[in-house]
Amino acid sequence: MSIDAERLKLPLARPNVLDLAPLYEVLRREAPIAPVTTPAGDPAWLVTRYEEVRLLLGDKRFGRSHQEPEKASRISTAAVQDGPTGEYATEEADHTRMRRLLTPAFSAKRMRMLGENMEELVDSCLDALIAEHEKTGVVDLHRGLAFPLPVAMICGLLGVPEEDNELFASLSERMAGTEIGEESHKAREEFFRYMVGLVESKRGALGEDVISDLVRAQAEDPSFDYVEMVRLCVGLLFAGHETTVNRIGLGVLFLLTDRSHWDALVADPDGRVDAVVEEVMRLGAPGDLGLLRYAREDVDIAGVTIKAGDALVLSINAANRDVSVYSEAEEFNPDRPERTHLGFGHGAHFCIGASLARTELRVVFAALAKRLPSMRLAKELDQLQVRATLTGGVAELPVTWRSA
Repeated sequence: MSIDAERLKLPLARPNVLDLAPLYEVLRREAPIAPVTTPAGDPAWLVTRYEEVRLLLGDKRFGRSHQEPEKASRISTAAVQDGPTGEYATEEADHTRMRRLLTPAFSAKRMRMLGENMEELVDSCLDALIAEHEKTGVVDLHRGLAFPLPVAMICGLLGVPEEDNELFASLSERMAGTEIGEESHKAREEFFRYMVGLVESKRGALGEDVISDLVRAQAEDPSFDYVEMVRLCVGLLFAGHETTVNRIGLGVLFLLTDRSHWDALVADPDGRVDAVVEEVMRLGAPGDLGLLRYAREDVDIAGVTIKAGDALVLSINAANRDVSVYSEAEEFNPDRPERTHLGFGHGAHFCIGASLARTELRVVFAALAKRLPSMRLAKELDQLQVRATLTGGVAELPVTWRSA
């Protein structure tokens, strides 16, 4: 198939949950910015090479909003990153305010303080899994650890009642669903209504949590729109657990499908865990698409002209496997000399929750190596149930180990 002659249809089929479509390597080399058709059936540009992805992530000529949102290309039928978001005229100012309000809550100092609570929760999850394993011989690490830890952490940080975790987890799953069409948008509306109820319940008794902070800020600043504030709370709750759940699952798969990496971590959990986390963030590719941006003006780049209003899908997954940046780029190797990656984005939109995610991943992988050194997968990689959502990942992670 000629890349120049035919518009590619996203998503590109993957051989398994850990590897990307081989065509990405060809695209990076021959057409790093290529015309594609999105899963929603609209035209867009797919950006696959590290150099261009990193550049465009930090380029203010591209944003998440669109001057005519009703005419903008849509990326999918899901209700998460399906099309333009935010106000075109005030996008940069709104984003600056959001970062100013949230940075203290997600500071590295705050994450270090949360670390002890994370360790206690991880140990509690593992105690329960070990007790279950004694009875059944196989346990689901996704259900017993990878899901409940990020959920509990983001609930505590935002001030969400932990008893609501199953509700918002279900809403998140439906919002990101790529095969349920209108149902995903109904879930987004339900999530919004849920968050309105939570916000209003806090007004009379504001606490020391992120949602309370945002309620205070919205009351003090008339330009901080109420709807915008509620949407921000929904986004934080969704992103604050979804991506970390997936990275825990994929990280375990990378480690257990090559025992040499797992054995090395078991031999020195505290010394090796940081490198493992960064490699999981580089190579772990939970979704099949990328970050959506719209051009605010005509831009010539990498031999193509992107017109104002055009949609771009920035493939973080492909960029993080660029052979011009990484040696043996497709290989999971925590000992690699290259430490940089785009797993948390780049530029003004660098993930504000990066410190939280890194802390959670460090605690989880170190604890698993220390407490379950003989752990192994109880299913083959190609037998695992994969989530049919925009954010991808696995829906189960069955493991077993030698009992003491």
